[in-house]
Amino acid sequence: MQRQSGAGLFLKRCFDRLAAGAGLLCLSPLLALTGLFVRATLGSPVLFRQVRPGLGGRLFTVFKFRTMLEATDADGNALPDEQRLTWAGRLLRSTSLDELPQLWNVLRGDMSLVGPRPLLVEYLPRYSPEQARRHDVLPGITGWAQVNGRNALSWDERFRLDVWYVDHWSPALDAKVLALTLLRVVQRQGISFVSEATMNKFLGSDAPARPAPVPAAPVVPRREAAASPVSSPYDGPGAGARAAPPPPLASGRGG
Repeated sequence: MQRQSGAGLFLKRCFDRLAAGAGLLCLSPLLALTGLFVRATLGSPVLFRQVRPGLGGRLFTVFKFRTMLEATDADGNALPDEQRLTWAGRLLRSTSLDELPQLWNVLRGDMSLVGPRPLLVEYLPRYSPEQARRHDVLPGITGWAQVNGRNALSWDERFRLDVWYVDHWSPALDAKVLALTLLRVVQRQGISFVSEATMNKFLGSDAPARPAPVPAAPVVPRREAAASPVSSPYDGPGAGARAAPPPPLASGRGG
């Protein structure tokens, strides 16, 4: 077990910022084209901004390309995600192009390239003490849960993988996650939970949390309808999700 501290953490943050800076520079034409695509298909604003909790629960503003219409019902309430998510938004999510603006978050030090995904602030009081340990490290653009199922996982499975990453972090593990992420993007696997446009909100878990042991086999994304809902943004499932098997060590699949 190697915690993110000392020289290891310093090297990780140096690599993050160098890679993010280089990525923003090299991908600037793609960022510009994606921004124009969003403007033409979804209108303004081009960027989605939302406050999320990061390291130690500290709040920061995360940036993504917008993928949904800002449509509301007669009472002014936002319509369900499946009604607001357009073909353009689905394309951006399936290719992970919507995540590219988070390179700016990495450059600022709010995020890392690899780490548990930053979720909604409203989830903070719903975590068990074990699940809350996902905030012991910087959140990431991609993470161990993303290369082992992404949004196709239940909340319990996802949090178990997040905590496993916290306890087993190493530079080699980060390199493996980055490599598998590229494969996942090509495969376009685990973009959302079965039958859902996005993941359902996390409402809390009644099951007692337990540390996740080293897995023996990779998680296969569920293809049949789930018995109970799960949720979201590269991000949220809900209460009542079935207990998950121990988190797997990815075997060469790449989300």
